[in-house]
Amino acid sequence: MVWTAFQKYSKMIIQFVSGIILARLLTPFDYGCIGMLSIFMVLAENFIDAGFGSALIQKKRPTQEDYSTVFWWNLGVAFVMYTVLYFCAPTISRFYEIPLLSDVLRVEGIVLFIYSLNIIQRNQLKKKLNFKLLSIISVTTSIIALCVTIFMAYKGLGVWALVAQNLIIAAIPSLVFWFYVKWRPKMVFSWRSFKELFSFGFYMFLSNLVNSFSTQVTGLIIGKVYNASTLGYYSKALGTEKLASHSVSSIMTQVTYPLYAEVQDDKPALINMIKRLSMTISYITFPMMFILMLIAKPLFLLLYSEKWIQSIPYFQVLCIAGLAACLQSVNAQTISAIGKSRTMFIWTFIKRIIGFTAMVGGLMLFGMKGLLIGVIINAWFAYFVNTSLVSKHIGYKQVQQYLDIAPVAVASVIIAGITYFGVGLLNFNLYMDGLVKLIVFLALYLGWSFVFKPEAYTYFLTIIPARFRFWERHSKTKQ
Repeated sequence: MVWTAFQKYSKMIIQFVSGIILARLLTPFDYGCIGMLSIFMVLAENFIDAGFGSALIQKKRPTQEDYSTVFWWNLGVAFVMYTVLYFCAPTISRFYEIPLLSDVLRVEGIVLFIYSLNIIQRNQLKKKLNFKLLSIISVTTSIIALCVTIFMAYKGLGVWALVAQNLIIAAIPSLVFWFYVKWRPKMVFSWRSFKELFSFGFYMFLSNLVNSFSTQVTGLIIGKVYNASTLGYYSKALGTEKLASHSVSSIMTQVTYPLYAEVQDDKPALINMIKRLSMTISYITFPMMFILMLIAKPLFLLLYSEKWIQSIPYFQVLCIAGLAACLQSVNAQTISAIGKSRTMFIWTFIKRIIGFTAMVGGLMLFGMKGLLIGVIINAWFAYFVNTSLVSKHIGYKQVQQYLDIAPVAVASVIIAGITYFGVGLLNFNLYMDGLVKLIVFLALYLGWSFVFKPEAYTYFLTIIPARFRFWERHSKTKQ
């Protein structure tokens, strides 16, 4: 957990610095171009993995034959996917009416080959819980990519700076994994292994495909109905929101999936893990998202300049969806870990169809505001479905799941209301208003935690090493 936290927060800082600098060197149009193509890249990557990565982790003792079979599958599908994208690139550029996109997609598509070469090594390290190496490689790669991207953006290369960033982030880990991990593929493709892994991985693949499409289709719709700049504003808002909503949940869920798989037959242990994880994540992310909604305007103007002011309302609405998004994977991972991949796919398809309908319907009726409302419906409905699946297949009752996070949710809403209206009466300037709201919210939230000591707060304390709990040492000294 510590090494995964190091990786995530180091990358957050790097992305934070990158976002500030590049927002001044690049335009919303540059970000919009990459956003328009992301749906095609993400879907192609899903076809390459095809759920085999999750299947290898879920299988308790995968063999050399299993690994080799998946490796050759990944490489073969990467070739097919790149070929399809290469010849479809002119059509895609005409769809968006931006000729530049054809060349951009053909160059960025090289990432698919690089991605296919290191899936096995990455999954082996995850299965062995070697998050130390994964973290060091990830952080080092991000720093190198940031330096190159800033240099290229400064030289006026625009969207190509972002393309280079994606290529570097894919290439460096692949090289390191091949030198460090001693595994090498054998010239074998076993249909027996393929069928065994595919029986689980197929539904994981379909679930990931549907999830990826529903996530990326928003960008496709905005890019086509509006323009690249509007998509750029939305992408900046979404990227900033994800830095917060996924900062804690992604750390924990990256570590817990292989642990879920290890105890998949012990339902009481799974329930305990889900409860502690959900409550800890909610204790951290709920106040974080409400703070960001309160200080959105001064935050964006300070970090990104007035050029990105149109991103602010998008960001505030996305923070509401982020409250649900930070909890979704906790439940979904459990269903996958116990082998219910088919069930996961069926319900993923249902919830994404409903979410897609809400977004498209909202866009047609109310424009961008309606689409954003659809994004909120999509996120919270998905969370509702995930909790119901956990209730049915694990035994952690749905109502109890909501009751466990309710104290944090209610406290965050009340404190946010007090902060907004209370500080708003003082008529500070923009930046002072944001600073005071931040201080007041944190003071009230921490005060509530110390006085009432909710269960989520006690779980949160357990992930903090004892040597850093200075308030406990002070209390013991007084005693």
